[in-house]
Order: sequence, then C-alpha cells, then structure tokens
Amino acid sequence: MFSGSGGGWWFLLMAGLSEICYAAVIPKTDGFTRLWPTLYCAFFIALSLWLLAIATRTLPTGTAYAVWVGMGAVGTAICGIAFFGEPANIARVACLSLIVAGVVGLKLFSPVGH
Repeated sequence: MFSGSGGGWWFLLMAGLSEICYAAVIPKTDGFTRLWPTLYCAFFIALSLWLLAIATRTLPTGTAYAVWVGMGAVGTAICGIAFFGEPANIARVACLSLIVAGVVGLKLFSPVGH
C-alpha cells in the first residue's frame, strides 16, 4: 500500500506531524523534569525518527530531512501562535511562508526515488 516514493511521502508527512506533537509540548516538560510530558515527548521523538527513517527508504535523505525539519518548524510555530500566544506579525508569517515554499519546492522537484 505504501510502497514507492508515494509511500515515502506519506511516512514523511506522518514523521513531520509527530515532530510537531513533541516540539509543541517541550515547554511543558520543564526541562524534561516532569514525567508525563517528558514521556509524551520521548514517544513522539522516537516515532518521528522511525517514520523519517522509513521515508528515506524511497526518498533522498537530504530532501526528506529538509522537508521534515521544515514541517516541524512551521507546524510548531503555528501551534505557538494558535495555542501559546506567540506573535503572528507580518514578518514572522512571511518567513514561515518562505519555509513552506521551500518544502513545496523540494516535493515538486525531488526525484521519484533513489
């Protein structure tokens, strides 16, 4: 079902979402001193890396890593804006848009497999 590069992109999407799940909760760990938020982060860190590793079976490693980081950065910033009261000024949103453009470009111009 998830063979070929299409499956790689699906796994990469899931890896990026897992990265957002842990990164957005890191402040709640209080420096990894609170048990439950720390365990939550550890689970999603491991899941994210495992899914990224599966994605790199069919996607170029550099592309997969760049997209994974971009998804995590933008997704976590959006969570910060939506849930933690972080600023959403025009310059910040424009910079996040540039990251999204780069991720889309990598998807569009990546080889089908390697």
